[in-house]
Amino acid sequence: MPDPRLLETFPTPAEAGDRPFVIEHIAEEFTSLCPKTGHPDYGVVTVRFSPAPAGKGGTCVELKSLKMYLQSFRNEGIFYEAVTNSICNDLEAAMKPLWLEVRTEWRGRGGIRSVITAGVGERP
Repeated sequence: MPDPRLLETFPTPAEAGDRPFVIEHIAEEFTSLCPKTGHPDYGVVTVRFSPAPAGKGGTCVELKSLKMYLQSFRNEGIFYEAVTNSICNDLEAAMKPLWLEVRTEWRGRGGIRSVITAGVGERP
């Protein structure tokens, strides 16, 4: 499995004060492998979250580390649902955001496209 220790964080900007805000990162070139066939699966991963305030130890994920983490799925035989929940669990553990949503959209195969969403916390 991909190593969540690849994920690095930095403190929520103090300029935000206690105001909640939303960050959205979109990775358009996600790849993993189908655990049944070994064929590549291609998808888009969207991560949306609201970090905890700086004064409460809030953090944001650093983009290069997120990219390296997501790329580490490339050779993994893993179902869509497991990909989505693994990313959500690892990001939650790394950042402890107020809320987090991970959405994966998978290219069609055999006329079927899949969209999986996992989340934690309540959206403001």
